[in-house]
Amino acid sequence: MAKITWAGQACFHISLSNGKDHSANVVIDPFGDIGLKIPNFEADILLVSHGHEDHNNVKAVKGSPFLINGPGEYEVRGVFVMGIPSFHDDKDGKERGINTIYTIEAEDMRICHLGDLGQKELTDEQLEKIGHVDILITPVGGEYTISASEAAKIIGQIEPKIVIPMHYELPKLKFKLDGVDKFLKVMGKNSVVPQDKLTIKASALPKESEMEIVVLQP
Repeated sequence: MAKITWAGQACFHISLSNGKDHSANVVIDPFGDIGLKIPNFEADILLVSHGHEDHNNVKAVKGSPFLINGPGEYEVRGVFVMGIPSFHDDKDGKERGINTIYTIEAEDMRICHLGDLGQKELTDEQLEKIGHVDILITPVGGEYTISASEAAKIIGQIEPKIVIPMHYELPKLKFKLDGVDKFLKVMGKNSVVPQDKLTIKASALPKESEMEIVVLQP
């Protein structure tokens, strides 16, 4: 089972458990001073997609997590993590460094977090490494990352079963981004009710032809 909660921006807490003898807590992209309050997250595994302050506040995370901050393959507490290199470009096409896409595999599910992806589409090599995805977490707010329409194109490349949008406008956020409504309109999903968290088992995943969009609230 996976329980996914969102703190805002690109920061997520993913609790993975088989309900018996195995569990692991994963935190992705904890933010610094961006106008939002970061929860009191504790992690066994901490993923950082790139070095900007709204994604790399590792000191805010409790515990003694295994830190992954770049490409490679890792296995920690029964969780398989792959970091895939990508580009983080601004809206003018100027390179702003390398971004790491992460896939997280555990409990018979595969989760993909795109980080601060700036590419308008993924390469064949990236798609091959990403592979089959059950839950895709993608930026949609534009400006510093891909826009709503670009996210829709990448979703079409990956074909996940569930999509969770992130990195969009929120009250108190210091950055100016597009709102999630723009993304939902592009996807033809105007009546999505926000949830506090997503709790799901592999057996309950929708069929690929029935992709769902889940909007979380921080």
